[in-house]
Amino acid sequence: GVVNLSTKYLPEWQDCSSIAHHDGCAEWCFDDERADLRIEDALAYFNDNFGLSSRFKSSAEHEAQFDVVIMDCLDPNDDHPFAKVLYTDDGYISSLYGALTDDGILVVQVGEAAEIDDAADENGSFENRSTMIKMLDAIGFKSIHIYEESHCEFHAPWTTLIAFKDVETRKRWYRSPAAVELDLSRRILPTKDGKTSLRYFDGATMKSYQMPSRAFEDNYCRQQDKPEECAEKVRFGNVEEVNVSSAYSPVFERHFA
Repeated sequence: GVVNLSTKYLPEWQDCSSIAHHDGCAEWCFDDERADLRIEDALAYFNDNFGLSSRFKSSAEHEAQFDVVIMDCLDPNDDHPFAKVLYTDDGYISSLYGALTDDGILVVQVGEAAEIDDAADENGSFENRSTMIKMLDAIGFKSIHIYEESHCEFHAPWTTLIAFKDVETRKRWYRSPAAVELDLSRRILPTKDGKTSLRYFDGATMKSYQMPSRAFEDNYCRQQDKPEECAEKVRFGNVEEVNVSSAYSPVFERHFA
């Protein structure tokens, strides 16, 4: 299948040889003792194990919840029925929430970054992205963020959504570069030559993720039902407090966080 083909022809995509000297690690990442590789229908897995039907399973049949769920599938603007299901299906979105522990984090690839003159996502090709954010807010995620990454080697910066199930967990999102560097030194396995195994990420990079772009702020404020915090006096005035409309607010992040 695809995994075997990638092992043969794209070995650099799963190359863990630089940390293979650590206990339990392997040169091919999926051979790591800590990895539980399952090749199956992910949509069905989450719906069956964490959706409404999972209520009828015995305790022995229940899968353990995850601290973090990462979804990197089709882009939200792909013209394909399955893309709409991934980003807007009630049952699937509910199952992602149910799959997380009480302080769990959802990470979703949400396509190309907004540009300064783009229409609101809800009115353009990224309607699915807008719908998903609103659904995540409605189902109970306490804090939602979008950051841009330019190292994906696509034709434009790409974006990732982070949704925190617990409001206390989001405090870690705003840690200082020094605090992030300290955590990385404690938790990331060093390579054979003693260097970090992270190619692009460090404390300064994390700092850049904390501030959404002006384009996403303008995009957010072009919604038909304009959020209260988009008022000119709030965005560009001297206001000390603001009522935030939802768990996702690039206005709040840029001016008040």
